[in-house]
Amino acid sequence: MVMIDNREARQPGRNELAISKGWVQGVALVFIFGFFVMGVLAYRTYTASMPQPQQVVGEAGEVVYTGEEITNGQNIFLTRGLQQYGSIVGHGAYLGPDYTAEYLRLSSVHIHEQLVQAGVQDPQAATVEMQRTNRYDESSDTLVLTPEQVSAFESITDHYAQFFGEPTTKHGLVADKITDPEDIHDLTAFFSWTAWASAAERPGLDYSYTNNWPPEPRVDNHPTADILVWSGISLVALLAGLGILFGIYGRWSSNLGWKGNDTSSLRFLQPGEVGITPAQKSTAWFFLVVSVLFLIQATVGAAVEHYRVELEGFFGFDLAQIFPFNLARTWHVQLSLLWTAAAFLASAIFLAPIISGREPKGQHYLSYGLLGALALVVAGMFGGTAISIYGPDWAEGSIFFSQQWEYLDLPRFFQILLVIGLFLWFLIIVRAIRSRLRTESKFNMPWLFTYAALAIPAFYAVGLLAMNTVHLTVAEFWRFWVVHLWVEDFLELFTTVMVAYLFVMLGVVRRKIAIQIIFLDVILYSAGGVIGTMHHLYFSGTPVEHMALGAVFSALEVIPLTFLTIEAWTFLQLGARQESRSSAPFPHRWAVMFLVAVGFWNFLGAGVFGFLVNLPIVSYYQIGTALTANHAHGAMMGVYGMMAVGLAMFALRYIIPPDRWPDRLARLSFWSLNIGLAWMMFATLLPLGTMQLWASVNQGYYEARTLAYLTQPGNLVIEWMRMPGDVLFLIGGIVPFIWITWLGVRYGVRATVTSMEPETLFVVESASALEDRTGRAAVPVGTPAGGEETAQLPPSRYASDRRREDEEGTPS
Repeated sequence: MVMIDNREARQPGRNELAISKGWVQGVALVFIFGFFVMGVLAYRTYTASMPQPQQVVGEAGEVVYTGEEITNGQNIFLTRGLQQYGSIVGHGAYLGPDYTAEYLRLSSVHIHEQLVQAGVQDPQAATVEMQRTNRYDESSDTLVLTPEQVSAFESITDHYAQFFGEPTTKHGLVADKITDPEDIHDLTAFFSWTAWASAAERPGLDYSYTNNWPPEPRVDNHPTADILVWSGISLVALLAGLGILFGIYGRWSSNLGWKGNDTSSLRFLQPGEVGITPAQKSTAWFFLVVSVLFLIQATVGAAVEHYRVELEGFFGFDLAQIFPFNLARTWHVQLSLLWTAAAFLASAIFLAPIISGREPKGQHYLSYGLLGALALVVAGMFGGTAISIYGPDWAEGSIFFSQQWEYLDLPRFFQILLVIGLFLWFLIIVRAIRSRLRTESKFNMPWLFTYAALAIPAFYAVGLLAMNTVHLTVAEFWRFWVVHLWVEDFLELFTTVMVAYLFVMLGVVRRKIAIQIIFLDVILYSAGGVIGTMHHLYFSGTPVEHMALGAVFSALEVIPLTFLTIEAWTFLQLGARQESRSSAPFPHRWAVMFLVAVGFWNFLGAGVFGFLVNLPIVSYYQIGTALTANHAHGAMMGVYGMMAVGLAMFALRYIIPPDRWPDRLARLSFWSLNIGLAWMMFATLLPLGTMQLWASVNQGYYEARTLAYLTQPGNLVIEWMRMPGDVLFLIGGIVPFIWITWLGVRYGVRATVTSMEPETLFVVESASALEDRTGRAAVPVGTPAGGEETAQLPPSRYASDRRREDEEGTPS
């Protein structure tokens, strides 16, 4: 690697902080403020969420259902995978109904009919008053229902007994899904409680516990003043934030963003010249597993999509008999997290010895052990969720076979195992770079890499608080720490650190600029992203401050994506300018192209489409529709999927012998994945989501979520239009990627080194440039794996530190 600051390298002891301390203070302030507010919101979530009564009784005192039965119904809803079929308070899958909205509609219709039969003069007004009146007594923790509401509960219990007990697969679920009367009763109690909270007004206020969600004219549920006002304020906050960004960028653009290295002439080391370590070679197996899981995930996703056009058959075959919709979607969602995370883990293992300049003995054995643990988690996910959804009696309540909340569907044992595995991965990384950490300021790049790596297991572990028996609103609060903070903030941070490190190692940017970019992104992402987590909880029973803060700060999340878009051209030019100054070709065209795709989809999928669904007034009508899926595909596959494939391409370029590198397949994979993803979104998800949003506003949310609406002829045509994109994505995108990863396993170069100059693996300065900067000629150092001697900088103090450690017997 080109030494960016020789003065720093020659200083004895620890390297000083490469940038101003003001950056560190800025990050500290953002985190302190963000997590202080999150702490306050956590307190409010526990103390001011929709109450779960200990007893629900009729006016005569008869018990209709209990708080324990609500919790049991919630557990049945999760373990039987119903959140991966329909949704509750808007969160879940999109084939089945939203059960909160459905129960509210069915109960209101039933109550209205009862009042008509009783001769009530204005049954509609009486229905509204009955449903909106809050009869919960906090002192006795008891909710009292009217006779009409009790009758509605009994009628809807019969409805769900018939729906879930049908001996057919016509709904996309297994036949005889749930037949136990007690389970049906408790499941209906869970739905009934959420529907009650969606209509009953909070004490002293004129809107319900869920901020009047879902939209339902039969109970006078309409957008509240808060929904409208905070939507407007969030737009103003976005415009103000963008104005400030452009003002700062205009004033200090020379000091912000990606800036090219000022080195005059470089020589990129070519694959075959670079020796790799045993742990680096082990990552080939990771990437092969990643590619296979990617294929399974996408294939299962195609099956999920097919259910929306043909519920009772898969091209004539009744797929739901062996692979029901909710199991397919569970695997699709879980695998999207697992294969991308596995690619990130492998990439960090590949980079670690380059960062430190050495690889500890036996590191590759730990790497293979981690891969084995990952395989165990994947197997547990496959088997555990399948058994949970089919629901045999012997598996009930088991930590090995009980599915959990959406995105955290792993049975409890395997969720804990995954957390342990992520922490072990972090220790593997620290073991590899600890010698380098001793030589660096606590906020230089090796330490930033370490902090970002620690955030991966730490923030996934927060999901352990979202247990099946935890109050719905509380569980949603902690669940979205994983869905939002882990995925959209700290994985984003880890991504930024790795991209910056790769560009430093390639001589594209200076180390100081890379550190500055990392700190800037942390500030921009976390300023909106931490508190912006609350945009998921507008209608989950939280008090209104969650909506107010979530709306404003989630709008601010668009700002860093706008900044990245502004800098996109500079980013694209860096590699081209550096390659033009190099005496050897740039070997990572397709890896960098995937990074460029990450920037594109970050702005479009996460930014534009994310902001569209995050506005409270839009979310009020569209939550749980195809627009949510549109955002999810653009953000998850477009950002983290492309990043995972790009990182794999980068590492495999050195693992696969140059004469076997299939450049055409890499090109085919890149264009097929990106065109296929764009086809999915623009041919199906975006137009269908827009139409569904229109139907929700014009006809009603309940109507827009029914199968009758989804299976209208026009909608089915739009769904079928997705098929060419899916085929291109699978055949042209993933299959070539699998072949490339197989080449890494089958023909991977021999691991030849365990020690190297830190950050010097990929590029060296030409002899003439080095002589110009140092006043002396470069001296060839070592012979790379390919046998050709290359000019390198004189040994830095890192090499001296390693020699001193070896002489003193410091364990590696």
